Parts: sequence; C-alpha cells; structure tokens
Amino acid sequence: MNVTTFFKISYGLYIVSSGNKEKGNGFISNTVFQVTSEPPRFTVCCNKDNYTCEFINQYKVFSVSVLAQEASSEIIGKFGYKSGRETDKMSGNNIIYGQTGVPIVLNDSIAFLECKVIQTFDVGTHLLFIGDVVDAQIIDETQPPLTYAYYREIKKGVSPKNAPTYINPTNLSTSKINSMNKKFKCLVCGYIYDEAQEKVKFEDLPDDWVCPLCGTSKSEFIEIK
Repeated sequence: MNVTTFFKISYGLYIVSSGNKEKGNGFISNTVFQVTSEPPRFTVCCNKDNYTCEFINQYKVFSVSVLAQEASSEIIGKFGYKSGRETDKMSGNNIIYGQTGVPIVLNDSIAFLECKVIQTFDVGTHLLFIGDVVDAQIIDETQPPLTYAYYREIKKGVSPKNAPTYINPTNLSTSKINSMNKKFKCLVCGYIYDEAQEKVKFEDLPDDWVCPLCGTSKSEFIEIK
C-alpha cells in the first residue's frame, strides 16, 4: 500500500479551540468538515491525548479558526507542535470569546466558527465531535485559506504525531543524498531543510536561524539520509 496516496485527499488547516475565559487551549487540525446544512453542523477530529480534547469534553463547545494561506510559522508552531499542558497557548494572542464563552483565535485567521457539541463518537485513537453552529463570521475576504496540500508542498510541513493524517516516516521512501546536497529535519515539527532547493548549506546558516515553520532553533535539526 502506498500511504502517500492519503496526501491526495483535500484538507484545510485550522485552529480548534475550547475552554472559557479562565482557561482554554487549542490545536492545529486538518480534520474539520461540514456534515449537515439544515441545521448547520460541523465535525472536528481530536486525538484523545490532545489537551484540547479534555476541554471539549468538559465544556461541550469548540471554535474553529480558518487559517490564512500565509499563516506565520509562529502561530503554526505554537498551536501545532507545543503542548497546552506545558505552554499557555492563549497567552499573547488575539483572542475573543464567543456566545458560549469559547475562546476564538483571530491571529492569522480569515474566518471562524463557534459550535456547541451535540454528539461525540469514539473512533479509536481519536474522538469525533459534532457541533451545531452557534456563530460564523468572516474576518478577511482578501486572503485564501491555508490548505494541507499547500502546507506540505510549499511550506514543507508535516502532520504532528497526534494528527489523524500523521504517517510514520519509516513508512515513506527516502532518497539518497550526497554531501553537497544534504537534508536536515526539524525534530519539533518535521520541516525539511533541503540544501539543493535553498542553495545554502545548512552549516552556513547563521546561529540565530530558526525553523521557518515552527520557530525552533537550528540546533534542533538533524541530518537525514
């Protein structure tokens, strides 16, 4: 089976949040989809290990922030590759609170949804939360949404380990590289720095260079074969 076939399925990238004004959390999701139009209902898929999953289960609400195509590496890194158990993801961000009290992240977002959970389905490693739409607003009409395909092909990003679309790197074929065209992988987010594409050797990058996807320092990269 060629698991890279899964990359041909279209997805967007979103920040899914839950909680209240006292405490909240969010994560990057590429599994958000509409299930009915009358009434309008959306589903999000969340790994049981995600801290946000606990908030959705407790508060029975969630918000979906639709990320802009050029969303910053800082916002993707913070919500996609850091744990809310160790980092207050809401701190320092542009947050509003919806009709249900759920936090809604506006940073690098072009639209948002606010939903109240009506059903939950256990699908093994993940839970599917189905929610009635309470509110939906557009923030920016001018920018296109960030898609998973753009994230992979242009930003060179990969899915976090808890994402439904995560594929173990051992299941992917790797190509040989020579000493003049090395590749280096970010241990935090999986971004690949390809010397052949960037035209700059990794060792020649300044010491304060950081991962363009998640903001991790150069020292957190390893050479891959």
